Amino acid sequence: MSTAPLHHLLIPFAACSAEAWRATARVLPRESTRNLTQLLRGMKRELTDAGDARTLSPPHERALARALGLTAAETRDGLIPLAALDAAVPLQAGAGLAWAWITPCHWSMGSDRATLTDPATLALQEDESRALLAAMQPYFETDGITLHYLAPERWLAEGEPFRELPTASLDRVLGSTVDAWLPDSRSARPLRRLQNEMQMLLYTHPLNDARAARRQLPVNSFWISGTGALPARRIADALAQRQREQVSMPRSLAESIFSNDWNAYTQAWAALDAGEVAQLLALQRAGKTVRLTLCGDRNALTLETSRPGLIAKISSILAPEPLQNMLEQL
Repeated sequence: MSTAPLHHLLIPFAACSAEAWRATARVLPRESTRNLTQLLRGMKRELTDAGDARTLSPPHERALARALGLTAAETRDGLIPLAALDAAVPLQAGAGLAWAWITPCHWSMGSDRATLTDPATLALQEDESRALLAAMQPYFETDGITLHYLAPERWLAEGEPFRELPTASLDRVLGSTVDAWLPDSRSARPLRRLQNEMQMLLYTHPLNDARAARRQLPVNSFWISGTGALPARRIADALAQRQREQVSMPRSLAESIFSNDWNAYTQAWAALDAGEVAQLLALQRAGKTVRLTLCGDRNALTLETSRPGLIAKISSILAPEPLQNMLEQL
């Protein structure tokens, strides 16, 4: 007998440590979070995940790992094997192998530092992405790494160098100085060299000449993340758990924060409240068990409800913990 999946709304960057965020959050219109306030009335805290803004793995990736049933022994900071799970579905591979995500990207070069631009702004097309992968593949192969196309903005890389290599999530690096987040272990030296080689290769690549003619940013580097490995049994377990606990992870709040667009942040909350939050509230009111995780750049709060029928109606008249208090704890 099959059971209905648990619906889990996981919201990255519901808050952040920027002072501009605090000013915005204090005047967030109540109507922008009306459904969220109702949802919280029927929920209780299940978990508080405390960290800091310097961890390689941000709170929402740690929360996703827990939702997939990955244990603390299988996930360390910077070593949450999300790429290995991605490889298991389209490639029917990944079991026991070491994997990483490779993101083709643009590093904005300053006089003394490089900053990683949001890869979404590149608007890479599939043919462009595949052409870049083909040009870069031979260089990766000399280090025992095989590249696989997954999407225009994300490839998979298979190779032993990624088994024990902690890497920073792309969400840690966007808009930040690249050097602060590059892996600096001895085992990362071949990959640092590979990044330098790719910068030279891409500098003269005809594809970037064509992009320049269209006034588009060049692809001049790549980022490594999602590193690690899982045995076959644990990959199967995680994929099965993905069916039992269906996680929705909207990116609209993150995108507005990365672009420092605080009007967009307010609008994103309103859209979330009218969309995914309203859907979760409807399930809660129908007596379903639902889960909500609110993430900042340091901490995460996970709440759950399983209060059906009359109990849910009674709880709806109780005053929840103020949303503002919750967000400031993230």
